[in-house]
Amino acid sequence: MTEAIKIINISKTYHQRKANDVVALGDIYLSIEEGSFFGLIGPNGAGKSTLIKLITGLSCQDRGTISINGFDTIKQYQIARQMVGVSLQEHSFDPYLTVEEELYLTGGYFGKNKAYLSMKIPEIIKLFVLEDKRKTATDKLSGGMKRRLAIAKALIHEPKILILDEPTAGLDVQLRHELWEILEKLNKQGTTILLTTHYLEEVEHLCDEVAIIDRGKIIHTAKNHKVDLQENSKLEKLFLELVKNDQSDTL
Repeated sequence: MTEAIKIINISKTYHQRKANDVVALGDIYLSIEEGSFFGLIGPNGAGKSTLIKLITGLSCQDRGTISINGFDTIKQYQIARQMVGVSLQEHSFDPYLTVEEELYLTGGYFGKNKAYLSMKIPEIIKLFVLEDKRKTATDKLSGGMKRRLAIAKALIHEPKILILDEPTAGLDVQLRHELWEILEKLNKQGTTILLTTHYLEEVEHLCDEVAIIDRGKIIHTAKNHKVDLQENSKLEKLFLELVKNDQSDTL
């Protein structure tokens, strides 16, 4: 199976002038297969966000290599970055733009021309059920609609890999289920998805593989047999046993 994301011996330390250095990641090895729905879970400060920043080129590792479909994220940054769409937990929009204009702007950042965007934007607006909001200013959207728009922006350039950082945080149950359906559809169409979340039932329901990260290290990886939502989560029990509620110092 082709590896969509390959992480070898990655380490990252944040150096601070007036405080001790913070080791965010230490000797991380991780392989994510093409077409998989991969869950990365861990307590706050475990290193999830730092790892996402390294994969997307928003930060550089101190040691090790990361490749996206075989392309090095540092040596071949432009090619690797084009293959990834990312929706971070904290999204930002231009409040003076409509939903449609925001998507046009984002597509332009990726070098997409008007002909492509004129075809793609209506398609992606329909996928995320934003038809009634296409002419609405982004600052007038509800929290759930903003979350949909953030993921829509991440997909505007048709990336092969979609990275989602807590995409359902703060959403009500209905909106969470609607978003899950969209993500499952994208994955079945061939998009590799890397998901970070604190909702462990979400991982059990969506992901075919899961890794647990704590204190900057991967402490568990395993295949996940997708299950319907259930009250008693085996993954939650395993997670708590491994992490033991330790307070982490990493970012």
